[in-house]
Amino acid sequence: MPSKSLNAHLVLLLIVLLASLSDALHAPAARRRVSKTSVDLNLGDELVYLWPLPKSFNHGNQTLTVDPDLSLQTQGAGWSSPIVAEAFERYKDLVFNSQVFRRGAFESYDVTTLTVVIDSDDDALQFGVDESYALYVTRRDSMSIVGEAIIQANTIYGALRGLETFSQLCIFNYESKNVEIYKAPWYIKDEPRFAFRGLLLDTSRHYLPLNVIKQVIDSMSYAKLNVLHWHMIDEQSFPLEVPSYPDLWKGSYSKWERYTVEDAYEIVNFAKKRGIHVMAEIDVPGHAESWGYGYPDLWPSPNCTEPLDVTKDFTFEVISGILSDMKKIFPFELFHLGGDEVNTDCWNNTLHVKQWLEERNMTTKDAYQYFVLKVQEIALTYNGIPVNWEETFNAFKENLNPQTVVHNWLGPGVCPQAVAKGFRCIYSNQGVWYLDHLDIPWQDFYTAEPLEGIEDSSQQQLVIGGEVCMWSETADTSDVQQTIWPRAAAAAERMWSSRDATSTSALNTTVLPRMHYFRCLLNHRGIAAAPVTNQYARTPPIGPGSCFAQ
Repeated sequence: MPSKSLNAHLVLLLIVLLASLSDALHAPAARRRVSKTSVDLNLGDELVYLWPLPKSFNHGNQTLTVDPDLSLQTQGAGWSSPIVAEAFERYKDLVFNSQVFRRGAFESYDVTTLTVVIDSDDDALQFGVDESYALYVTRRDSMSIVGEAIIQANTIYGALRGLETFSQLCIFNYESKNVEIYKAPWYIKDEPRFAFRGLLLDTSRHYLPLNVIKQVIDSMSYAKLNVLHWHMIDEQSFPLEVPSYPDLWKGSYSKWERYTVEDAYEIVNFAKKRGIHVMAEIDVPGHAESWGYGYPDLWPSPNCTEPLDVTKDFTFEVISGILSDMKKIFPFELFHLGGDEVNTDCWNNTLHVKQWLEERNMTTKDAYQYFVLKVQEIALTYNGIPVNWEETFNAFKENLNPQTVVHNWLGPGVCPQAVAKGFRCIYSNQGVWYLDHLDIPWQDFYTAEPLEGIEDSSQQQLVIGGEVCMWSETADTSDVQQTIWPRAAAAAERMWSSRDATSTSALNTTVLPRMHYFRCLLNHRGIAAAPVTNQYARTPPIGPGSCFAQ
């Protein structure tokens, strides 16, 4: 048993320790001492710090210097493409941005010219456009067959993907003050696994200014995503100008939270220059209450503001006018028609709708099907391929137009059922690919597999890709980028890279360091990507530390 004297000393020591701890906790921030965390990032290790991983690649162990006055040389049928020329200048600014170079430190640089060879001059951005490319980087010398840096692509959009990869190879060395390429020579042959690699952006629940949408599009191109699903209209607001029905945007939150026709054209053209399609959506017959603020006749009654009135020709005339106007703006073949979360209860409680149903011996479920199929027919007359949320497939799969693309979101198992029926499918399982679910960690985004449960190779071809969804009930300009990134990048690699190249058996050693690196690359490029390993998405760092370890 301890003596009383020893107990007294222990009590005194405990008092001193508690006092010291109290002082530390209440000290001004400037006086607190926090242990430093540092990272020994070795770009010469066995990992390849490219995101997403190319399909195949070989590299050496040389380090090459890149000329700050790097020039572009274009060859092939697409040599005069302004899209490629503009992209080269953008990437050159990203690679050499705001750095101080020791000009003249070298008599000559190893890489002074980037040659881009493009086989086609067709700049049409069609679904399934060839995005493949080959990239060669080596020192020009008497032993080199290729020399310097060359991108070879069949299309200008393949060339854009090659430019992104080349830009990620270029690293600024703060000691030599030169941009360098490690592990040269490089030989990369690359193409995407899926043709559709999307990000849904919801601008109905919160308005996003044009410059923010453009920032999102830029960031998508860095991860080689290629479809912006613009969910611009919902029950809360209708911000888009529709010339055929100009009062529709009376459903916007305010006169200062709207998109003009010119704005929409600007977004589409901006995205095209980055090889990104814009898939517009009108979500009908549900999620459409905002339509009635401009045209109240679209509501079945003042007490039944959605679904839209199925009984009136005017409803479908308005939809036809919207689709006609939007198809002029959005050339992408796929057009999203919604169809989800349709609660038809108030149709039964609205006298003229109930009478209409009885005259046709229809249930409200029949009317829901009638509405969806009629809108599909309208879209097809404008050469739009209908995309519908999975509820339409779940409710009446036998009657959907054969061209329908089923968009999964409720959970797993839908794409296997859809492709078994011959439909194409987009994978967006909310349990793993919904960005507004802040508790889904990056690992779940990375390990999700669009082809899960589909063994037949012909059915696998019907899964055209996937999409991560940024619903904006709790996201606006203040937090949208850090909610999207870096978790969207995990899904982007799943959709671009070969399935066997993205092993999930050792995520912390083979993927996490590259994920940290890509997040830091986004930060350097001005994209507000949040820390990778936070428990909840978009939360800030919990303390001082390296970008490469948070």
